[in-house]
Amino acid sequence: MFAPIYKTISTAAVKAIVGNPPRIYGSGLAPQGVTAPYITWFVVVGQPYDHLSGPPGADNDTIQIDCWAGPGDDQELVCISLAKAVRDALDAAGQACRIIINTRESDTKLFRVGLQVDFIHNR
Repeated sequence: MFAPIYKTISTAAVKAIVGNPPRIYGSGLAPQGVTAPYITWFVVVGQPYDHLSGPPGADNDTIQIDCWAGPGDDQELVCISLAKAVRDALDAAGQACRIIINTRESDTKLFRVGLQVDFIHNR
């Protein structure tokens, strides 16, 4: 129930957008004042693959990954490009994802694309 999200999405394409070291933060929160664009992620559900004959050998975790960019005129395109880079990284790892939110936050004016992935991985 500890999916290797940081390792999986820290590709060259993602780093080209969020910097190196990449601005990727767990627990769904970025540090206050962090420069956009950046990524936050958190575990929605962690489910072990239980076996009657022994301990689980794998987990199926539902992870939400939020891509943030902006504010600014071209920042919606930056946010979409970041979400595509994350999607491509997940695809390359054999993990399918879906968009669950595509919005602009009313208070911060940051653009946000939220992806959800059912991350299946060995323990």
